[in-house]
Amino acid sequence: MRIVDHVNTWLAAHRSEVVGWRRHLHTHPEVAHHEHATTAFLADILRAHGLQPRLLPGTGLTVDIGPDDPQRPRLAFRADIDALHVAEATNLPFSSAVPGISHACGHDVHTTIAVALACALADLAADLATGPKETRQAGQIPPVRVIFQPAEEVLSGGASEVIEAGALDGVGSIYALHVEPKLPVGKVGLRNGAITSATDLLTIDVSGPGGHSSRPHLSADVVYALGKLATDLPGLLSRRVDPRTGTVLVFGSIAAGDAANAIPQSGRIRGTLRTADMGVWHGAEVLIKELVAQVLAPTGCAHHLDYLRGVPPVFNDAAATAILAEGAKVLGEEPVVEAPQSSGGEDFSWYLQEVPGSMARLGCWSGQGDPQDLHQGDLRVDERALDMGVRLFASVVEQHARG
Repeated sequence: MRIVDHVNTWLAAHRSEVVGWRRHLHTHPEVAHHEHATTAFLADILRAHGLQPRLLPGTGLTVDIGPDDPQRPRLAFRADIDALHVAEATNLPFSSAVPGISHACGHDVHTTIAVALACALADLAADLATGPKETRQAGQIPPVRVIFQPAEEVLSGGASEVIEAGALDGVGSIYALHVEPKLPVGKVGLRNGAITSATDLLTIDVSGPGGHSSRPHLSADVVYALGKLATDLPGLLSRRVDPRTGTVLVFGSIAAGDAANAIPQSGRIRGTLRTADMGVWHGAEVLIKELVAQVLAPTGCAHHLDYLRGVPPVFNDAAATAILAEGAKVLGEEPVVEAPQSSGGEDFSWYLQEVPGSMARLGCWSGQGDPQDLHQGDLRVDERALDMGVRLFASVVEQHARG
C-alpha cells in the first residue's frame, strides 16, 4: 500500500473542496482563544469523513485516525488555527471579512493541510476496512493524531494548554510546518536543532520623586534612566552572553512625561529578549534582573521589572528532520533547502519538550514579484502549497507505516 499514491489521488479528486476550506478559513479569521466558529467548521468536516474529533477545553480539537495500539505510539501533526490582529490588504475575493483581523500568519494554510491529511487518511482507512481480504492484509495506516491548536499567536502560546488537556497522550513523535513566503512553492526548509528562538517580554517601570528640569541634581531623572536602559542594557547583555547563541534584546516602546520642562515621576520601557540557546533562556531572567539593577543604581531611580517568559526555541530532532527530508522527495527534485535560524518565537517548541519531532518551512511564494513577509497585511500565499504540505505529511505517515 502506498499512502502517498492514495493521497495524491484523493487530492486530485478533492482539490477544489480543499481550496474552498482554505478560503472559508481565510475569510472568517478568529484570534487566539476565540476560534469557536473555526473549531466547529473543522469538526463538521472531520465528522463528514467518518471521524470522531475530540473538542479541547475552550477552542481547538484533536482527531485520531488509524488503530488504537498500546504497543505503537501515535504519530502526531499539529496545525495552529488562530489569526492575527492585522488588517488584510490583499484585495483578494476571499479576503478577511473581519475588520482588523486576518490570517497574515498563514495559519489558514496550516489548518487546511492538516484537515485535508486527516480526511484523506480517513477515506483510505475506510477503503482498507471494506476492501478485499488481500487489500486489508497488505497494510494499514499507522496510528495518527492531528492536533488543531488554538492561540499560537499569543506570547505564552496555546500549546501548553493543549498538552495539559492530554493531546500528547500516547504520542511518540510530532511534526508541524509553517509557510515561508520567501521560499518558492515546492521547496521545503529544514534545520536540525534550533529553528526558532525563545521569546520573552520585559516591562520595566522606573520611578522617582519628579521635579523641575532646571534642577535635575535635586531629583532622580526618570527619562535619563530610561535612556540608560535602552542603550546600556542590550550592550551589557552582549558582553555577558555568548554571541553564538543568537541572543538579542530590543526595546520597542518607551514612554514618560508630558512636559518639556518637568522631570516625570514615572516611565516605562518595554521590549523582547530572544535567544536560540536553551541554557541562556533558562538563566535569562536572573541575568536581566542583575543588569537592570546595575544600570539604574547610579541614577537614584527605583524600578520594577516584570519579566514574562514566553516560549523556548523550537529544537528540531535530527532523526525527525531526516524523516521530513526523505518525505520531501515526493515534491520533486532537490526540494530541501537549509532553513535559517529565526529570531521569531513559536509555541510548537512546547511539544518538542515532551516528544521528539520537527518543524518544516513550507515554500508558498509563487515566484512572481518580490517575496513577501509573514504578519503583513499584503501576504499572498500560492495555494499550490496546500498540495505540497499534504503530500509532505503523507510521506511522513508512509515512512512510519513501514516501521
